[in-house]
Order: sequence, then structure tokens, then C-alpha cells
Amino acid sequence: MKRIISVRGAITVKENTIADIKEATLQLLNNIFKDNHLNESEIINIIFTVTDDIDAINPATITREDLRIQNTPLLCVQEMKVKNGLKKCIRVMMQAYSNSTKENVKHIYLGEAATLRPDLTDV
Repeated sequence: MKRIISVRGAITVKENTIADIKEATLQLLNNIFKDNHLNESEIINIIFTVTDDIDAINPATITREDLRIQNTPLLCVQEMKVKNGLKKCIRVMMQAYSNSTKENVKHIYLGEAATLRPDLTDV
């Protein structure tokens, strides 16, 4: 039986460039889709946050244009600024219908963002 799950993830970019943001966004989303066996028809919505040092392009635009996700609500907002927080970071929270349980969801943290959730990674 399908239920609603939330999947979290994050990745860092090397530079605030369209190319780096695009590469990171696609890598993060492709890993989330693959590891959680999801496709667009199961996605309810995707919320992105980006740190204030990322402004060359919006990850939601990349998702619509490169992954051709057209019928899913997408939102991109600025991450809260935290003293000594991780820089150049894209975070995502995705809600989807899935056969997985909450306990089986694969949250994806890549690059320097792996330090945000060392309990989920091999950092």
C-alpha cells in the first residue's frame, strides 16, 4: 500500500555557477530517485533551500528544465543563515507516495553536506 514519505537530502557546490549548481542538483535528485525507487508520478512536491551564497540559478528551474518535471509543485527558498553554517549548500525535502516505510527511506547527503548527517553517511 502506498503511503506518503518525506525524503531529505543535501549537497554542496564548488562554485556559485550555473554549471556547478546544475551538476549538484541533478546528482542529488537522481540519487534520491534511484535510491528510493521514485518517479515523477509519485512525487507530491519538492522544496529546495539554498544558502545565501548560491544565486546563479534556482534548483527548481533546473529540475523543471533538465529533469522535465513539469506537473509537480517546486519551491526554492533561502536557507536560514546560521553562524558557522555550511556554505554553498543545496538542501531538499521531497514528499512522495511510496511503498517504503519511514524507516526505509534513503536520505541522501553528498559532498561536504555529508557532515550535516553523519549518522546517515560514512563521514
